[in-house]
Amino acid sequence: MSDASNDPAQMEGPTPEKGLAAAEKTGPMLAADGTPLKRSLARALRRQKIRALMLIAPLLLFVLVTFIAPILDMLFRSVENQIVSETLPRTVVVLEDWDGTSGELPGDPVFRAAYEDIFLAAEYKLHTRLGTRLNYELTGVSSLFRKSGRGLDDIGEVYQDQFEDLNENWDEGLFWAELMGSDSWLADAQGWQEGQPLPEFELREGMADLLPRTSAAYQDFARFTRVEDEENLIDEEPWTLVHTALYEDLSAGDVSGYSGPHAAELQAAADLVASPDFETADIRAVFEEIDEDWLDIEVWQTIKTYSPNYTSGYFLNAVDMQKTPEGPALRDEDERIYGLLFKRTLFMSMVITFSCIALAYPIAYLLATLPSRTANLLMILVLLPFWTSLLVRTSAWKVMLQQQGVINDVLVWIGLVDDANRLVMINNQFGTIVAMTHILLPFMILPMYSVMATIPPSYVRAAKSMGATNFTAFRRVYFPQSIPGIGAGSILVFILSIGYYITPEIVGGTTGTFISNRIAYHISSSLNWGLAAALGTILLAVVLLLYWAYDKIVGIDNVKLG
Repeated sequence: MSDASNDPAQMEGPTPEKGLAAAEKTGPMLAADGTPLKRSLARALRRQKIRALMLIAPLLLFVLVTFIAPILDMLFRSVENQIVSETLPRTVVVLEDWDGTSGELPGDPVFRAAYEDIFLAAEYKLHTRLGTRLNYELTGVSSLFRKSGRGLDDIGEVYQDQFEDLNENWDEGLFWAELMGSDSWLADAQGWQEGQPLPEFELREGMADLLPRTSAAYQDFARFTRVEDEENLIDEEPWTLVHTALYEDLSAGDVSGYSGPHAAELQAAADLVASPDFETADIRAVFEEIDEDWLDIEVWQTIKTYSPNYTSGYFLNAVDMQKTPEGPALRDEDERIYGLLFKRTLFMSMVITFSCIALAYPIAYLLATLPSRTANLLMILVLLPFWTSLLVRTSAWKVMLQQQGVINDVLVWIGLVDDANRLVMINNQFGTIVAMTHILLPFMILPMYSVMATIPPSYVRAAKSMGATNFTAFRRVYFPQSIPGIGAGSILVFILSIGYYITPEIVGGTTGTFISNRIAYHISSSLNWGLAAALGTILLAVVLLLYWAYDKIVGIDNVKLG
C-alpha cells in the first residue's frame, strides 16, 4: 500500500512539480518589461560581450595594424611575383608559345614584344627593378636590362630620322596630335591653360584600325605625358617607339583610303617605306649589339620561368633548389648554403639552451634557498645585464675572446697556453655560443627561480626524515617539481636564440652565423625580400613544429612561470 503523504499530488503547499505544471499552463517566465526571461538574459549577456569587445578593440586594432598585417604582408612576398608579368606583359604572352627546352632562341615576335615592353619600362624607370628581381635568379640580368633601357632608342631613331628628313612635321607634337587625336580632344588640348587639369587623350575614330600599332604606342605616350610628365601632349614630340610602330603599320597595311588630317603626309610616308632605299632596323640584331647575352637562351628561360604572378622560386631557393624549364632541381653542391645554415641554427640554439640550463639551475636553486635579503641582492646581479646595451655586451665579449684579449692574456700569464699558440675563440661557433649563453642566461634563471621559490622546503625535509639521502631527496622530490620552470626557460631561450642575429653577426664570423643573419642581409642589403620572407616562413614553420613536438612529449600545460 502506498503512502499518500509521499504522493506529490496529495501534498498540500507548493512543490517543484506543481511549479512546473503551473509554468506550463501560464507560459514562459517574463522579465519586468514583458519579454521572455531567457531572451532578456541572452540580450544582457550579448551587451556585456559587446562592451568588453569595445574596451579591447583599440588594442586589437593596434596589434592588427602594427604587428599582424606587416607579418602577413612579408609572408605574402615569399610567393608574390607580379613584377615580371606587369613589366613585360607582351613578352610574357608571346613566350607562352616558346618551348624553353628546345635549345633554340625565341623568334622575332618575342624580341619585338621585349623591345616595346623594355622601352616603356625604361620610360617609367621600372626596368632596373625588373633586372634586380631576375638577377636573383640569374647573375648579370640586372646590368643587361640597365643597358637595354638606354640602348633601345637606336631602333626607333632609324625610322624617326628618315621620316623627319621626308617632312620635319613628323617630329612635331601638334602634327601627331592632329593626326591621332579626335577633334573634340584636340580642341580641349589647344584651349588648355596652366593650372587646369589636362584633358584625357581620345583617339581619332577609325585610327585604331588604320594604324593599330601606332595607335597603341601613341596612347601609351599620351598617358605617360599627361600623368607622369604633366605636360600638354600637343607640345611634346612622340617617342621613337611611335615611329617604329608607324613604320610597321605602313609596311603591313594600306593607308590610301584615309582622308583625315595630314592624309597627304601619311601617304608620302607610306610611299617612303615602300621604296627600296628605306633603311630598316633588325630588332634582334640591335639586342645583340646592346649585349650579346640577349642571345643566351638561359636569359629567356629565366624570364619565362618567373613570368607567373605567383612563384615557388623563393621557397626553392630557401632549400637550396631552383626552378628550371624541366622543373625544380637541386643547386650545385658549392651553392647549397641555406640547408647548412638551418642545421647550424638549430644545433647551436640547442647547445645554447642546454648551456643556459646547466648554468642557470644552480643559480636559481641558490636564489630560492637563500634568505630573502641575500636572494634579493643576488637577483639584482642577475638583472644587471638588462641595464646594459646588448651591443655593448656583445662588443665586450669580442674584446675578451680575441687572441690578444683578456682571456688569452690570462691563460698565457698562468702558463696554460703558449704565447705563440693563443686560442681562437672569436669569429667562430664557440664565440657565438659563449656570448649568447651570457646574454640569454637571465631568461633561463627567472622562470626557474619563480618555480623553485614555490616548492615548499618541507617536502625535502620530509624525504630526509624518512631516510633519503640529500641526493635522493633532490632527485626524487625537488627536481621533478622544478621541471616546469626548466621547460618554460628552455622554450623562451630556444625561441630567442633561434632568431638572434646581432650577436652572431658580431662574434660569429663565417662559421658562427645563424639563418637570421641571412634573412637580415636579404632585407637590408640585397633587398631580396621574397627570399627573406621565404626563409622567415620556413623558420617560423620549424619553430611551430618543434613547439608542437614539445607539447606532445612534455605537455605545454606543464610549463609554469611560478
